[in-house]
Amino acid sequence: MPAHPGFIQPGKDATEAAMARTLDALAAVFKAIGPGERTLDIAMLRTDGVPLCQSVTFSPTADVQLSGILGADDFYTLAVLLVFALEGSTVTGATLIATTGAEPRPRTCGWSVRDGWLHPMTTTDVEVALIPCPGVTDEDREIYTAPSLPEPSADEENSDRA
Repeated sequence: MPAHPGFIQPGKDATEAAMARTLDALAAVFKAIGPGERTLDIAMLRTDGVPLCQSVTFSPTADVQLSGILGADDFYTLAVLLVFALEGSTVTGATLIATTGAEPRPRTCGWSVRDGWLHPMTTTDVEVALIPCPGVTDEDREIYTAPSLPEPSADEENSDRA
């Protein structure tokens, strides 16, 4: 009996390809949002209806070399969730929201996960994703449409990674 009824176990090749795309996607996100204090939030809905989320904040002085931060528990959890979102067989929807600690107020954009990659969300989509829970104060931030992230080529996905 499967650990989670209703889940179809993804194949090893699909999971490994999603792991490679996750590293490419996170590197592209960090490049797109630039330096400074950064927070990444992932929210997703599993096929069994269970919502999952993770938030990670990086200090302005953090050296964000993906190979060096994958051991951090919060980042590791976010990366694993993104692997499953990009693989897609156990997730029905996912978003990745990036916030930078820009002055005079934070700047926020986001991407939705579709077809194994991150696609820019419009300002309206991000505003909807950021609607606070009842009783929680809404943070004053500038919301903008996320930049498109370059998708890795098939050759890059099939190459050996260091």
